[in-house]
Amino acid sequence: MMENKSISDIIEAYLKEILGDSAQIEIRRSEIANHFDVVPSQINYVIKTRFTIQNGYLVKSKRGGGGYIRIERVNLLDNIDVLNSLIQTIGDSIRERDAFAIVQTLYDEKVITQREGDLMLVALAKQTLDVGDTDIEARLRARVLISLLNRLRYES
Repeated sequence: MMENKSISDIIEAYLKEILGDSAQIEIRRSEIANHFDVVPSQINYVIKTRFTIQNGYLVKSKRGGGGYIRIERVNLLDNIDVLNSLIQTIGDSIRERDAFAIVQTLYDEKVITQREGDLMLVALAKQTLDVGDTDIEARLRARVLISLLNRLRYES
């Protein structure tokens, strides 16, 4: 059943299905757009929002006549460059939802156990970091998450 699924959800599922167990896929934006009868910018939106470094993907695109988009599944902790770009993406502050997405990806990729993930979520939760100022909370959350990621890096 496709009920309650947005076109973005359907396109995301389709791309993940194509990716399957492969490390990477190359797609033509226009072909995918034609397949789903949507504008190419819809494909860009899905890739930009669903295939992020936080979710364990690197995306490279080549424009022009033979243009393609490469979606590569990456292990967040095995690859130091990927971890560094993830930490750069986190930056000085991060929203709870984005931090939780990173923890979910670590769990999905079997980098952490469910128990470790639950502990990380508690440490990153709004309730835990509530100091009455959302900007300060987001900055604390980023520092905690980056510390956890660095710790994981040295354990694996």
